[in-house]
Amino acid sequence: MRRYTVVVDVRRAFLVSICLLFLAGPLRAADRPRLVCYGDSITAGYGLQSSQSYPDALQRSLDRRGYHYKVLNLGTSGATTKDAVSGLQSILRLHPAVVIVEFGGNDGLRGLPLDQTRSNLEAVLSALVNAHIKVLLAGITLPPNYGSDYIQSFNRVFRELAAKHRVAFIPMLYQNLIRVPGTIQPDGIHPTAKGSEIIADTLLPVLAPLLKR
Repeated sequence: MRRYTVVVDVRRAFLVSICLLFLAGPLRAADRPRLVCYGDSITAGYGLQSSQSYPDALQRSLDRRGYHYKVLNLGTSGATTKDAVSGLQSILRLHPAVVIVEFGGNDGLRGLPLDQTRSNLEAVLSALVNAHIKVLLAGITLPPNYGSDYIQSFNRVFRELAAKHRVAFIPMLYQNLIRVPGTIQPDGIHPTAKGSEIIADTLLPVLAPLLKR
């Protein structure tokens, strides 16, 4: 009888421990600092299946390396820098530790005035920096048919704003995939799942100094 009681007690203790671990898991995940990927269709994962966007790839890479962050994908297909300004308050309410800002491509493709793009990105970076949020600004360039003068001026907007606000900066998000087969979708703009993995790997060296283990 005693032996039976001991076995039951041990089993009960084991089951209680498993339940506590199960319940504690989501709490620990919820308590992780947030890393927000804030951008347009490149961030949103346009044309890709669930879990194939670069924020998803980034989450997997961070988990493998022991960084305990929750990556949130707040990308919106078709978004411009004006939309980025409009959504700022929703980002700030999340109290993220880090934000990757990836906007501007749609401004350039639509030929919007560069001073408008600059002003909008300025507002986004200022708000995030003033809220003591670490920022990585991801630049993007335009197809050659937009003309070298416009492209150079467009690229300069990102470079100058990153320097002004002293934020981490990647001049060209696609820098490591543009010559790799199978990384761009047939539309010639958006990354494939393979491209998303490369983008995540491109971000990591610049992102890592902003993170804590």
